Amino acid sequence: MAERLNGEGLALDMGPVTVRIRSPFRRVQDGIELLYADYPVVDATDFCDYDCEVAGGRGLRRWWRPQTLFVTDGRPPFKPLPGGQSLAILEWGLNWCVSGQLQRYLVIHAAVIARDGLAAVFPAPPGSGKSTLCAGLVCRGWRLLSDELCLVDLATGELVPMPRPVSLKNASIEVIRAFAPEAVLGPVTHDTLKGSVGHMRAPRDSVLRAKERARLAWVVFPQYQAGASLSTAALPPGEALIHLADNAFNFHVHGAVGFNGLADMIEKADCLRLSYSRLPDAVEFFDGLLLARGAEHGAA
Repeated sequence: MAERLNGEGLALDMGPVTVRIRSPFRRVQDGIELLYADYPVVDATDFCDYDCEVAGGRGLRRWWRPQTLFVTDGRPPFKPLPGGQSLAILEWGLNWCVSGQLQRYLVIHAAVIARDGLAAVFPAPPGSGKSTLCAGLVCRGWRLLSDELCLVDLATGELVPMPRPVSLKNASIEVIRAFAPEAVLGPVTHDTLKGSVGHMRAPRDSVLRAKERARLAWVVFPQYQAGASLSTAALPPGEALIHLADNAFNFHVHGAVGFNGLADMIEKADCLRLSYSRLPDAVEFFDGLLLARGAEHGAA
């Protein structure tokens, strides 16, 4: 793997896209080997949707303060970061590629999990506890479709998986270590703009089912509140639509089709606001939602 990353590149099938990655950095190579071990490898000489490289900074500065640079299609889309943040910049760079360039889907900043073919979407800004909630549920039997980017096929309304490592920040890292000791976490990168960042490897089953789409059942706006008991509140459709649009990257690109796609999501899903502090309570709540859906279908 290290030889490929140093040479022609390592090309991985990530579900709806293929990504070719190059990097001379041992930290990146070790991180990819740990976090992407289950992803199908494709021929690096074939067409890939994204051609990415994590390289070193340029200029004289690199001699006394090494930097790392994310490059895609030969160009760096944003400024370099300190050299120790090379693995984190790869994940952020891949998010940038998908959120800004994958226009064949409606793209929403949200985590997505599924079970029994039914999906829950968590649209939320950073700091809401979205990724912690997603990681906790994934460690208790829910399938990971995505931690960061919800992809919606506007022609069918189906949710398209793109399972990648779950991004955990600051206290969330130890929360997941304690909640799921079996979870595989990569190295922690400290002193980033987001604080300390670590990534949890996507479950093997989620990776192997990356072509298996899911049907939307719930749109849940989560908010972590320290010490609070779990509580929920139903959201009126209009309010839910506004919040969902606030988290959508490209519905305007699709014009009326994009707007109608968001409206269809609200129409077909139960929309809730969720406050939580304990992951066991959240797992019990979502398992209950699934059971209730099963009971509805049984009654029907």
